[in-house]
Amino acid sequence: MIGILIFPDFQLLDAAGPISVFEIAARASGKPLALRVLALNAGAVRSSSGVEMMARDFKSANAITTLVVAGGAGVSAPAGCPATLAFVQRLARRGVRIASVCSGAYVLAEAGLLDGRRATTHWGRTREFVARYPKVKFEPDQIFTRDGNVWTSAGISAGIDLALAMVTEDHGEEIAQATARQLVLYHRRSGGQSQFSSLLELKTPNGRFGGLLSWARENLDARLTVEDLADRAGMSARHFARAFAAETGTTPSKAIERLRIEVARERVQSSREAIERVAETTGFGDPERMRRAFIRAFGQPPQALRRAARAGQRSNGGRCASDERVDAAPDASRADVAV
Repeated sequence: MIGILIFPDFQLLDAAGPISVFEIAARASGKPLALRVLALNAGAVRSSSGVEMMARDFKSANAITTLVVAGGAGVSAPAGCPATLAFVQRLARRGVRIASVCSGAYVLAEAGLLDGRRATTHWGRTREFVARYPKVKFEPDQIFTRDGNVWTSAGISAGIDLALAMVTEDHGEEIAQATARQLVLYHRRSGGQSQFSSLLELKTPNGRFGGLLSWARENLDARLTVEDLADRAGMSARHFARAFAAETGTTPSKAIERLRIEVARERVQSSREAIERVAETTGFGDPERMRRAFIRAFGQPPQALRRAARAGQRSNGGRCASDERVDAAPDASRADVAV
């Protein structure tokens, strides 16, 4: 049985996304689905959008073999709730597969389940999470991670990727692919979550280096060394490097590479421009240097991202979701879902 743990002001898609994946996988496999939505207190639980879900209390979790903890604006309450943390710890000791979506990772971290483990969460929470939980082997660019029996995912929709991976483990590749087709999704999304973050992540609230970064993004074919950037900022190179790292959480050279990767990816995926030309005009200089940067950031070379983008464009021109048929047993639609 799968349990989805929610709390007041949870993010609706953090719960509904995985629920939909597990529902469709059950139909595709012909196996009944046993799923329960859980909360500290039984009854209607209001999400941050105002939409409510009905939940059972923790006493209904005896048969659970997988627990998925949602995230959301209200995550600080369950992350600081002794009863909730004790519940998660108890299930972990019992060998239950434990997962979090987005900021649900805070609950797992507070329960001590992430100490010494690989984990991730929404890219926007990276700096705070790393500072707060130094024992976690944090991987900021991952869509989802798995370390033993503990899984974590990046922001919001990444919970769907995590759930599809669980379906693969539980039911095999064929069922996972059928589920992804029914949802009109990639079975495995290419790249890491850095492709979804933006220039804004590198800007501090007071915008001290915002103008500089915006200028750099428009001049990526220039050298853009630390000295060049410092000179434009009117600072010594040493002072600039220290101030930039303190306010953005990264070094100037890494920030520039990130901007180059971001712009290059957009052009690789949305145009037919030669890879060599993209590398030249985004400041990589040669295709091999850009290829290595793409593999570090996305796990794939530029050509693979271009092929995936074109395949997605072709799929969007095809049948709609209602035309995708999932073969299932005659009674599969009567999945046993307890909420």
